[in-house]
Amino acid sequence: MNEKVKEKLAESLTSDETGIIPFLPYLLQDFWELGSSPEEMLLTFQNHIPMNRDTKVLDLACGKGAVSVRLAKELNIHFKGVDILPEFIDYAKCKGQEYGVSDLCKFEVQDVNISVETEKNYDCVIFGAVGSILGSFKETISKLMSTVKNEGFLLIDDAYVTDQAANGQLQFEKPYPTYDEWCECFHELGLHMIDCKSCTDPVSDTAEKEMSWITSRANELMIHYPEHKAMFERYVISQRSEYNDLEENLIGAAWLLQKN
Repeated sequence: MNEKVKEKLAESLTSDETGIIPFLPYLLQDFWELGSSPEEMLLTFQNHIPMNRDTKVLDLACGKGAVSVRLAKELNIHFKGVDILPEFIDYAKCKGQEYGVSDLCKFEVQDVNISVETEKNYDCVIFGAVGSILGSFKETISKLMSTVKNEGFLLIDDAYVTDQAANGQLQFEKPYPTYDEWCECFHELGLHMIDCKSCTDPVSDTAEKEMSWITSRANELMIHYPEHKAMFERYVISQRSEYNDLEENLIGAAWLLQKN
C-alpha cells in the first residue's frame, strides 16, 4: 500500500495520520456497519432498481460487508465487495457464511482505485460513506460510472453543506460540495437522478454509543502501546469531530443515479 493510498484510507476512516491504519481493525471491532445503513440501501433497491436472478452489484470500499451481506439475504442477488483491509474482508466472508449467502457474496482485498479500472458491466455500484479515496467528488462519480453498464445505477452515500461558507465550520476532513454542486456534477456527467434521501435526523444518540466503543478500544490500545498514546487520543478526537460535523454542519444524503 503506497503512501497516498494510506493517507486516503486513513482519511476515509476519520484520521489524518497513516500510523493508525494497523490499529483500525482493533479500534473498529465493535462495528459491523461502517458507514451506510443497510436498511436504507435495501429500501432504495426495493423501490427503484429492477432486479432478477442475474443482477450484479459492486460494493466498493465495502468495509465489513454489512450492506452486501444483508441485501443479498433479502434480495437474492449477487454482490461483490471490495476493501483494502484484509481483516475487514475476512469478517465480511464470515458474515456471509453466517447469513447463508456465501454463494451470492464474493469479497476481495483490493484498492478501490484499481477496482474502478478493472470492474465493469455491473447493474449497480454502491459507494457508501467513503469520502475522497477516489479523488474529488467529480472524479469519484466519473470513475464509478465506468463500472456500471448503460442504464445501470450508482448508489452514492455522502454529504453536502448548505452553502460554501459552512465549510469554514467543519472540524474534520475536506470541504464538501453544496447540494446544487452535486446536482450540477450529475448533470454534466449525463446521470439521471432517480432518488435522493437527505438525512436530517439527529445523530447524537448513535454517536454517543459508537464513541463509547471507540474510546474504550483506544484506551485498551494505550495500555498495550503507550508509545502511541497521543495518536490514539487524536483518533478519538477526530472521531468526535466527525460526529459533531454530521450533527451541526453537514447533511447526509444518498443519491440513486442512472447512467444514460
